[in-house]
Amino acid sequence: MAVMIESLIGILLFTILIVSLTLKNPLTSVGDYPPAIREKCMELGLIEKREQRFTREDILRKGIALLAFVFIFAVVLKQFNGADTFWKGFRDSYLIWLIIDWYDALVLDSIWFCHSKKVRIPGTEDMEEYKDYRFHIRQSCIGMLLGLPACLAVGAITAIL
Repeated sequence: MAVMIESLIGILLFTILIVSLTLKNPLTSVGDYPPAIREKCMELGLIEKREQRFTREDILRKGIALLAFVFIFAVVLKQFNGADTFWKGFRDSYLIWLIIDWYDALVLDSIWFCHSKKVRIPGTEDMEEYKDYRFHIRQSCIGMLLGLPACLAVGAITAIL
């Protein structure tokens, strides 16, 4: 039960963060957009031309969020879930990670992003790539893999605390 409550809280916080950043300025999240949209933004001069998908600032921002996730979840799982072993910390954190990841792919990406005009970047509004469901599912699978080392770290810290 605690994992479900923690997942719902995580979903709420994740939604507030992603939706507010994207609505404020969709270009802030352009690294998470399908490749054709990113390329069009470069052609239009809306973002700098680059080889990498994410800027250093993007990587730094995501890295800080990941570190915060690791430490916050280790403490929360220890205090509220009674996770006192590596396995319990890893299992619970990865389950929460998966729930948020799937919510992101199915609700935020496949429903909101693919259908909302508010996330469209000027000059790219008519691109079919906004409805590239396969891209979002593929990104979710990558997210599932990225969660493994983070949740392994949560498990290790949980066992140490």
